This record gives sequence, structure tokens and C-alpha cells, in this order.
Amino acid sequence: MKSVQDYIRTIVDFPHEGIMFRDVTTLFADPRGFRMAIDQMLHPFAGQPIDKVVGLEARGFILGGAIAHQLSVGFVPIRKKGKLPGTTISQDYKLEYGEAIVEIHDDAIQPGERVLVVDDLLATGGTAAAGISLIERLGGVIVACAVVVDLPDLGGRAVLEKMGIEVHALCAYEGL
Repeated sequence: MKSVQDYIRTIVDFPHEGIMFRDVTTLFADPRGFRMAIDQMLHPFAGQPIDKVVGLEARGFILGGAIAHQLSVGFVPIRKKGKLPGTTISQDYKLEYGEAIVEIHDDAIQPGERVLVVDDLLATGGTAAAGISLIERLGGVIVACAVVVDLPDLGGRAVLEKMGIEVHALCAYEGL
């Protein structure tokens, strides 16, 4: 029987030489693989109260929408600056080469709501940490961060765990 990792394609030297890009689009394209990933991402939270699922741009939208549907809860996107039409709050964070800004609608999370943060991949943890900061500024309570792929050598899990966030990953790849 295949594992989630068996559905993930590795592309060598993308987007730069020396990078092993973990492409989850092959996982999403396969109905069995996609169902397996969603089911496994949900499993640790069975029976836990969750009010909203937040997906981080962009592949977190695909996973987060499916998970929110399965949980019968609302879905909230965290997007790059300038992509949301309503009143937003923003958070900047560092990238490997520069900075970026993510935003959330200022009324997307109500104080005390329990939130599951979802993305496809955890690398340095910058985007996830910025998203978590936005949710907490709105009064949300983070249940956990769930991802398909963890790249432990890049330190993202440690960043989130230092913030007190529980991290669930379906698979991990060593190296870059």
C-alpha cells in the first residue's frame, strides 16, 4: 500500500540549483493520494473542538478547504498582501532573500475561536509563524499546525514549537 510520501514528486534543482523541490501537485492529482492526505491530516484532531481552518497561501487553500469541509467548519485564507478585498491586518516576515507580508480579514476569526492552521509544506516556518501571529492578534486560539511535508533541516518545526504550537506532518525529507 502506498504512503502519502509515495505520491509526492521530487524535482531536482528547482527553483534553484541544489534544491530538491517537493511537489505535492502529484499528490493532489491522485484521488486516493489526496483522500489519504486529508484523512491523515484530520486524524490527530478527531473529537477536538475546532471552529475554523486557516489555509496559508496557496497550496494550504486546497488542503484547508477540504479539511474544513470534512470538519463542517469555516475556512479562512491567509493571503499575500493586496489579495484580500476587505479590511485586513497584516504581518511581515523574513524570506530567504528579503521579506514578505501576509494578510487576513480583520473579522475572519472571532476571539476564542479554536483554529487549525494548514499548509502543504513547512520549511523555515516564516509564513506559518506570520499566519499564527495574525490569528492570535484576532484572539484566535491555535489548536495545531498541520502540514503534508516537513523539511526539518530548515528549522520550521523548531520555530513553531518554540512559539508553543503543536506541529503535525505526514512525512519529512532531510536536506534541502
